[in-house]
Amino acid sequence: MINWQYYPKSYEITGVLIDIIKVFQKNNKSIDSSNHTLSSNEVLSIIRNDLISLGFNVEGGRKVIDKIRVPVLFGRNGKPEKSFDADAHNDEQNIVLEVEAGRGYTNNQFLKDLFQACVMINIEFLVIAVRNIYRDKNKDFEMVAMFFDTLYASNRFVLPLKGILLIGY
Repeated sequence: MINWQYYPKSYEITGVLIDIIKVFQKNNKSIDSSNHTLSSNEVLSIIRNDLISLGFNVEGGRKVIDKIRVPVLFGRNGKPEKSFDADAHNDEQNIVLEVEAGRGYTNNQFLKDLFQACVMINIEFLVIAVRNIYRDKNKDFEMVAMFFDTLYASNRFVLPLKGILLIGY
C-alpha cells in the first residue's frame, strides 16, 4: 500500500504532486516494501519512465554522465560551483525527488535530502519516498512522518520550500 503525507498539513496537495503519488500507486506491486527488498536505484528504475512522462529528468545510473546535478552555488562567470545530485528533477515545476530504501530513516538520509533541497537553486517542492517497512520491523514512513509532523508543528524552523511530499512504498 502506498502511504503519503503532504506538508505543511494546512495546505492542499495539487498538480503534479498528485501525479507523482499515482506513479507510486501504479507501480505498487513491483515496489511494495513489505514484499520486496529492492534498492533505491531499483525502485527508481521501475518508476523512471512514468516520472519522465511527468517532465522529470531521472538519474540513469551511477556514472557521472547519468547523474542529475542541481546547482547550489554559482562562481565566476556564472559557472555552477557547487551542485547536489538528485534522483529526479522537474525544472518546470521546481521539484526534486529522492527515493530512499534502507538508509531512508535508519541513517537519516531523509535529513540530508531535506538539507540539499533547501539549498538547491529554484527548488520549491521536495518529494521523499521511503519504505513503509524496513527489515520487517522498522516503520520508516511513520518515523519520517513523525519527524516532519514535529518540524512543522514546532514552528521554530522555517523551511524555504513551499511543500514536502513524503511517500511510503
